[in-house]
Amino acid sequence: MKNNADHETQLQQFQVEHNFDFVAIALVEPAENQYVLKWKYTSGNLSNRIKKVVLHSGKGIAGTVFKTGKPLMIKNRSEFEQREDLFNYPILVFENLRSMGAVPIWHNGRVAGVLLGGYREADRMSDEKLQILIQTAAKGIGNLDGKELMLN
Repeated sequence: MKNNADHETQLQQFQVEHNFDFVAIALVEPAENQYVLKWKYTSGNLSNRIKKVVLHSGKGIAGTVFKTGKPLMIKNRSEFEQREDLFNYPILVFENLRSMGAVPIWHNGRVAGVLLGGYREADRMSDEKLQILIQTAAKGIGNLDGKELMLN
């Protein structure tokens, strides 16, 4: 099994190859009869604060994607801010993301994690970039796939 540094390197290569400002993977961790998610792997991050955040199913970007099993795209954070309280979306604040997409990472018919790609400028996230995230989540990043994620 690869170590965390290898996964961070693979994520960094993905970030550079596809010109994202920030890329992260949140993983599901069991916690007393429920699931919580943590941003475990990041690349392009401003700080490590986001790795300390614990999200519950249905809460935040990762929690919403985990619960629904569907991609989420925010093309312009200022439009999103008018409808939502940013307190519930710490990754947008901590990483100063203005535009992002997040997709589920599936393993054996269940959501095992969430792959997020974002920009610090509004309107940079596109349908094409969201498709890249979807395709990458389906095939894995390097050797990091849904099965590997569940083993960590």
